[in-house]
Amino acid sequence: MVASPKQVHLSPEQYLSYEEASPIKHEYRDGEVYAMAGASDAHVTIALNLAVGLRNHIRGSGCRVYLSDMKARVNPNNRFFYPDVMVTCDDRDQATATYKQFPSLIVEVLSASTEAFDRGDKFADYQSLESLQEYVLINAKRQRIECFRRSEGRWVLETYTSTSETFTLSSINYEGEMAAIYEDVIFDPPTPEPSDR
Repeated sequence: MVASPKQVHLSPEQYLSYEEASPIKHEYRDGEVYAMAGASDAHVTIALNLAVGLRNHIRGSGCRVYLSDMKARVNPNNRFFYPDVMVTCDDRDQATATYKQFPSLIVEVLSASTEAFDRGDKFADYQSLESLQEYVLINAKRQRIECFRRSEGRWVLETYTSTSETFTLSSINYEGEMAAIYEDVIFDPPTPEPSDR
């Protein structure tokens, strides 16, 4: 949820130090830091619902699930992002307390202000993570999950909607229920079309 860039150019090490002392979160791209905007009730509820289901599923497996306070480091592209939900099963990630570099699954809950970035440049950056097997976009306005899976060097899309009872995250062998992801979510009413009067 990138709000606006701050006019500061930092090295990755300076950014990590700066972020540790900052009262608000910032993402990092090419030396610039971007303040994070707040999230809606639906956004937070969806992320939490998914994280709870994933945590119960991977318990005891050696994998870890993280919510939006943990950074994903995209080292080849000099980036740090805060995914809404992230799962890593790589032992190397235990060596870093404030970021993870080897996630197998990254999930972003879409917001009006960040959807284009999540679908475009951010997804392009995430694709450079060799460990990443799935990138998932969850709609907060209606029941819709888009799951991009790495398959033989390509990213293949599978979409789940309100007519789907379940969805699958093959990177961690998880099958979830659509109703559970959207439990307690109150969708905003659709914006009425302007009349031709």
